[in-house]
Amino acid sequence: MDLSKRVSLWSVEEVLEWMQEQYPTQIDMLHKAIVKHGISGRALLRLKEHHLELLGVEAEEQQQEILQDLLLLRVQEEINDLDDICSELFSL
Repeated sequence: MDLSKRVSLWSVEEVLEWMQEQYPTQIDMLHKAIVKHGISGRALLRLKEHHLELLGVEAEEQQQEILQDLLLLRVQEEINDLDDICSELFSL
């Protein structure tokens, strides 16, 4: 998985690829839900605990694991946003 591409720009297929790498034992359940709901990178970054329940992730331990990984993706997205802002400011 190429993490140099911003998560917010990921397609549904790229979300599936990331999920497969992160959660290979849960991918069957997640695959159907991600495709059904068209979860792109932008939507992935917005997922909360109740969304995971709707996607079929019922075990709290699994939810917490996914939420931690999503938090890391959000932080990386924020860093990318700050890099963009700094680049714009210093290119003036």
